Amino acid sequence: MEPMIRVEHLNKVFQSSAGNVIAADDISFSIERGDIFGIIGLSGAGKSTLVRCLNLLERPSSGNIYIGEKSLLNLSEKELRMQRQKIGMIFQHFNLLMQRNVLDNVCFPLEIAGINKRKARERALEMLRTVGLEDKAKAYPSQLSGGQKQRVAIARVLAGNPEIVLCDEATSALDPQTTKSILSLLEFPQSYPQGTKSVALNIHNFQKMPQI
Repeated sequence: MEPMIRVEHLNKVFQSSAGNVIAADDISFSIERGDIFGIIGLSGAGKSTLVRCLNLLERPSSGNIYIGEKSLLNLSEKELRMQRQKIGMIFQHFNLLMQRNVLDNVCFPLEIAGINKRKARERALEMLRTVGLEDKAKAYPSQLSGGQKQRVAIARVLAGNPEIVLCDEATSALDPQTTKSILSLLEFPQSYPQGTKSVALNIHNFQKMPQI
């Protein structure tokens, strides 16, 4: 069986007036279905760049990325958009829509995917229950703590039922207790059958690794 994600000899070089900056240097690895895969390193090591390459938010300078048997770099723009619907991404800074309440934030990607409004709201509420924020459905992001905002971001990703979840420093700005609760959510004990999803985590704090 093919790995869920396979990276082969990936390189990423940024060009600037000061010279070339190598963010990723001949990186190869694979992630099996159901794996939780940690990408660790110091600040500036290229972790975020690598995670963003996995769904082509950042295009590598060379190398290849496979989701199953498909090379992302060989897909058309339409095919890539369809493939990205299987990949959820949780960002460090939440990326919530400030003019939408919590429920509508979680519904947003479902609306884009063309899901029926009633079914989208049912799914969004289910995911808010999963992250313990059902009572905040009508609240706005400005009324939430940092940990609550990150839970909304996780609910939004889980609502789309992705096969792959990418986390870009999803807990770096949170306190230790909130970090622990957020990392426990990424194990998806309530929302997903065991072994059906793959997760890639970008983490700069080595002390967090035993919690995963």
